[in-house]
Formats: sequence, C-alpha cells, structure tokens
Amino acid sequence: MDSINLFKGYGKVNPLEDQSSLQNKTARKPLFTVVISIIILLTVVIGAMIGALIHESKTESAQASSLSANPIESIRAVCSVTQYPDSCFTSISSINTNSPPKTDPERIFNLSLQVAITELSNLSSLPKTLISKSNDLRTESALRDCASLFDDALSQLNTSASSMDVGRGEKMLTKAKISDMKTWISAAMTNQETCLDGLEEMGSTVLDEVRTKML
Repeated sequence: MDSINLFKGYGKVNPLEDQSSLQNKTARKPLFTVVISIIILLTVVIGAMIGALIHESKTESAQASSLSANPIESIRAVCSVTQYPDSCFTSISSINTNSPPKTDPERIFNLSLQVAITELSNLSSLPKTLISKSNDLRTESALRDCASLFDDALSQLNTSASSMDVGRGEKMLTKAKISDMKTWISAAMTNQETCLDGLEEMGSTVLDEVRTKML
C-alpha cells in the first residue's frame, strides 16, 4: 500500500494548482463532481503504478497479492485517496463485472476511464438543452462555451483511452503515455471548472442547474 500512500496528497488536488491556490478556492470544492473525482483517480492510479515500480519489493508483492485476493478492498484502497471515495468506489465496482473481478492498476485505470467518458457524454448534451430554453444572450454565450469545453474534455479522455490500445507484447503504459495522460486529464478537469466559472461570471440563472447535474 506504500505505493498508493505516496500519492495521497497528489491525488486529492488539482495537479495544476498549488496549495495556496486551493485554499483560496475552498468554497469551490463542492463543485468538483463525481466525474472530476474519477478523473483525479486516473492520476492517482498512474502514480500508484509508478510507485509500485519504484518501490517494488517482497513486502510490496505480498501486499499486492493480498489486494488481488480481495478485489473489493483493492478498489476501495485506490478510491480512498480521491476527493469522493464513496462515489469513486460505487462507480468503478459497478462496472467491474469480470468473474473474478480484475483489480490490477491498468484494469482500474480502464474502468475509471469508461466511467468518466460515460458521465461526460451524458453531461455534454446539457448546454444545448439549456440553450434551447434560454432567452438570455449572455447565458447562451456561456453555455456554448460549456458545450465546447465538455466536447474538448471528452476528446481528451477518449484520446487517453485510445492510447491504451496496444498490440500483443506492447506496453500499455509507458513514461511518454503517462506524461501525456496527465496533461489530458488535467485539461479535462480544467474545462469543467472553466464552464462553471463562465456561468458564474455571467450571473447566469442556470448555474445551479448545471452545477447540480455535475454533482
């Protein structure tokens, strides 16, 4: 479990922000959604994989074997370092339907990608729906920005998923891929925050509705 503990601090914050910035945005923490929790999880899993490689030992191997024997606890252990552990655990375990469930880091990474992509896909239609009901030009402008931002976030996640499609014998995750995925994941997180910021700046009456859909 040391490999996961090493990244606890990293997994609970936006990797693009330092601690002082996070303190200034304390009021925004509730706006981080299940989707963002899962996106953060992706970064945590990547970190855990790197940590496992760096700190590989007989003790680590024994702990890994123990987690593999208890897949539920394995997923719970990874989710425990995210901002929303309960939502993370429920979302991932609900689609980990293999018998027995697979709990290796790459499998959890793929599962969390699937959940994030599905949730963002559902969310991406919301701006267009709200635009069709709006008669406020400023709100419509902000919602069009949201639609574009959500589409871009989906593109970032789909690119991450596609990069893991490899041929037989090829490594699913390399240092270069890990670096790229961190960039894509961070961008997806930022896009959702930017949407909410834009609606708030416009004083939009649909801000609460969009925020609620993200919870």
